[in-house]
Amino acid sequence: MVLTEEQIEALRTAGKYPTEEQLKEIYRHSRLNLPTPVRLPLTAGIAFMVGLSLGTAQGSKMAGMRFRAEHAHKLPDTTTGWYLYHKSKNYHSALGGLIEGAKMGARVAFWTTTMFAIENMFDKYRGTADILNTVTSCVAVAGGFSLWNRFSLPMAARTTKTAIAVGFVYGGLQDAVGVLRGRPIGYVDYLKRRFGGNTTEITSTATQDKQEKILS
Repeated sequence: MVLTEEQIEALRTAGKYPTEEQLKEIYRHSRLNLPTPVRLPLTAGIAFMVGLSLGTAQGSKMAGMRFRAEHAHKLPDTTTGWYLYHKSKNYHSALGGLIEGAKMGARVAFWTTTMFAIENMFDKYRGTADILNTVTSCVAVAGGFSLWNRFSLPMAARTTKTAIAVGFVYGGLQDAVGVLRGRPIGYVDYLKRRFGGNTTEITSTATQDKQEKILS
């Protein structure tokens, strides 16, 4: 449902719709400047499309190889037979690719959206959106993924290490973008408070000494 300008103004007057300044603050305090109701569906859609493309490529290849193996004992010996053979093979490859692509797209979208949902949960719980929440959510999803697929202990450990690396890289990029766009980040604000005052004090002292030397 799309609201008209009159409806939006009426809701704002009643205090049920954020003003433009409030909307700007909501976007500024959100990861990648995208609020959660926007970020989660967008993430699910992108993840599904990526999984669909990868699954389609893999599924069509496997379906083509399976078709060749199933019909290896009765290969055609005429031009018409070979035409029908390749036509059937292409049909099975396309169908197999679409089925596998839809399955992989759904799996990738589910686990990716779960990671973002857990990340948002930690953001609200801790009151700050930073790299720690991203790493924690990646590790939680890696553990659930390992249990779901019944990985062995060494395989689960490798999956967790990969999740930690991905969490650090992606979380660090989010924090870097947040700092550039003015989003408050807990540990960055702490470092500014911890070392910003000392830096200012040192600079002021050096400037005062310089002025005293000039006057003397």
